[in-house]
Amino acid sequence: MPEYTRTGVLTRHDLLQMPTDKQLEKGVAFIECVQEIPCNPCVDACPVHAISMKDINAPPCVDFDRCTSCTKCVGVCPGLAIFVIKVKEDKAWITLPYEFLPVPAVGTCVDALDREGNSRGPGKVTRVVKAKKTMLVTIEVNRSLAMDVRHLRVQA
Repeated sequence: MPEYTRTGVLTRHDLLQMPTDKQLEKGVAFIECVQEIPCNPCVDACPVHAISMKDINAPPCVDFDRCTSCTKCVGVCPGLAIFVIKVKEDKAWITLPYEFLPVPAVGTCVDALDREGNSRGPGKVTRVVKAKKTMLVTIEVNRSLAMDVRHLRVQA
């Protein structure tokens, strides 16, 4: 049985797919959905058909080469399990779903949090967009944190 079924926290070893550095440089949707449940709004939301599922209960897969990093999937995922990640030189931009108030403004300094809620370093809000079901907040962090940061905390 995978460790996350006991802890509730995914690790990199639990993830089904990993993009290459080249794919991350263009920006890709990254799905951290591992449960086999009937859910497919991300598949329907993708305008370029980069997300697919073997069947309605299978975890979704992303064709990273086809993905345009449009973020439509991030805004419709009921499990808040999709992120768009883009890296360039020593920086990374992570677009994540955000469902707290107040919503941080562009330019706000934040704590970049990992999957367990631990601070991994500073981040800066670079974009805020209202999606259909949630807010999408993009934060800039150090490139080394791209595959670990999954949430943010507004600094007091």
